[in-house]
Amino acid sequence: MSDKRFAVAQLDEITPVPCPCGQARRAFNEPWNTLASVHLTDISSDSRVHYHKKMTEIYIVLEGEGFLEADGERIPLKPMTSVMIRPGCKHRAVGNLRIINVPMPPFDPTDEYEDE
Repeated sequence: MSDKRFAVAQLDEITPVPCPCGQARRAFNEPWNTLASVHLTDISSDSRVHYHKKMTEIYIVLEGEGFLEADGERIPLKPMTSVMIRPGCKHRAVGNLRIINVPMPPFDPTDEYEDE
């Protein structure tokens, strides 16, 4: 851990990686950070239903409109809509959307599950 008690991320300059929702630019996934990470996520038209056993996520819609499928319910999404998704909730976002995703604890790829 550095001597600084803060960290800075320029989300639009982070290389995106594929995720069930589309493409995510993930910040603050550092060994010293046990609280939360932050993702700038572009939702794709073929997003896949998934869930997490340990992680809670907060979605904050920045751009676009669509909906969130969460445990069989459809929640309308538009800019400034925020949704908290608790562990075990099967979910996917649908629409042309850009969101901030705040996973707590920080994102762990081993805690991402899809039904087969």
